[in-house]
Amino acid sequence: MIRTRFAPSPTGYLHIGGARTALFSWAYARKHGGTFILRIEDTDLARSTPESVEAILQGMDWLGMDYDEGPFYQMQRMPRYKEVLAQMLASGHAYYCYASKDEVEAMREQQRAAGLKPRYDGRWRPEAGKILPPPPTDIQPVVRFKNPLDGSVAWNDLVKGVIEISNSELDDLVIARPDGTPTYNFCVVVDDWDMNITQVIRGDDHVNNTPRQINILKALGATLPQYAHVPMILGADGERLSKRHGAVSVMQYLEDGYLPEALLNYLARLGWAHGDAEVFTMAQFTEWFNLESISRSPAKFNGEKLLWINQQYLKAADNARLGALALPFLERDGCDIQSGPALTDVMQLLKERASTLVELADAAALFYRYRPPSPELIAEHLSAEAIQPLTALADQLAVIAWQRETIQTTLKAVVAESGLKMPKIAMPLRVLVTGQTQTPSIDATLMLIGRDVVLNRLRNGLAHFSH
Repeated sequence: MIRTRFAPSPTGYLHIGGARTALFSWAYARKHGGTFILRIEDTDLARSTPESVEAILQGMDWLGMDYDEGPFYQMQRMPRYKEVLAQMLASGHAYYCYASKDEVEAMREQQRAAGLKPRYDGRWRPEAGKILPPPPTDIQPVVRFKNPLDGSVAWNDLVKGVIEISNSELDDLVIARPDGTPTYNFCVVVDDWDMNITQVIRGDDHVNNTPRQINILKALGATLPQYAHVPMILGADGERLSKRHGAVSVMQYLEDGYLPEALLNYLARLGWAHGDAEVFTMAQFTEWFNLESISRSPAKFNGEKLLWINQQYLKAADNARLGALALPFLERDGCDIQSGPALTDVMQLLKERASTLVELADAAALFYRYRPPSPELIAEHLSAEAIQPLTALADQLAVIAWQRETIQTTLKAVVAESGLKMPKIAMPLRVLVTGQTQTPSIDATLMLIGRDVVLNRLRNGLAHFSH
């Protein structure tokens, strides 16, 4: 039975890199009919916050990555970690180390000075025939894992292939601090063991932790999971992804008017591909997904590509859903939806041209909030020769069937009769009725605004200007 997990530490929001790791773990479980677990690794008490936990849960929820078990919190599992620590001390796989912080730092300084890799030298490691000094009474010991001295650790990484690291490269890892609280690498091992995790899918910044974790799992007699280390996401400049590249909270993408399925689609394509497929549903993604198709090279984050994918999803989206999603943006902008046409009709007209919900709401605002054009704007676009044709247009618009086609036909007929070019009449018409110089096609815009409002604004504007 496949069991995967996403295990963020709540020291910040859920960002793009974390969301992609979660997506790959989620998709792998879904593809194989397995179980996806959410685990909050909150043992870093100095940096973990309830706000960050909430941000992670909100992000998962908005993206629609449902988990089958959890969220589990490491801080609530402390008794279990202490139980396993006691077992390891009793079995000789772990030991107390009384070297003070200053001693360890001095040891490392000497090693650096000698051109050696800084590491713990095993001074408190119990060995056959070795006599240890009596424990000092003024130092609270740490607990160290007794790492094997010879041989190597090897695993077949499901993304990177076979990785092998000599045990001589690894020193005896601290697995509990002086106050008895277990360290990150130890908690992860116990969690993965207890939760029967079968595949650990995570960022390749964890590769160095893996041999240590495997050795601890072996010491516990646990079944080893398979590991898949996913390459980092870089900015377009090749630097590690940071806030200036768009490594913001995934909830910022909600604020910026992205659809969750568009963001997921984009994340899926960051370092994974299925032929040339660019836009696909999550159902298709889970059907196609495999770890072998993940690239071994870092992926580059491209904001323009994300914007393009979002545009494709907006075009295809249901108008009622788009209206509901655009509504908060419109209301924030002071628009009263009751004062204009049905929001679904406006979405249908505008969605082809918008890249985000913010753009969509900005474009829709003209239907719900009229700002009369300034005298300067009217003077710039309304020439004296256009007043008579516009007056005639108003008279005809008062009696025709109120449909886009008839509005268009009527406008063309008035333009032809006037002998003027279309912009000479369409532009002042647009300015007087909407207060703007840019709108969707004028016939569709007029139809949605409604006959009474159009005639009122057009006639008032003409009367005002004529005087």
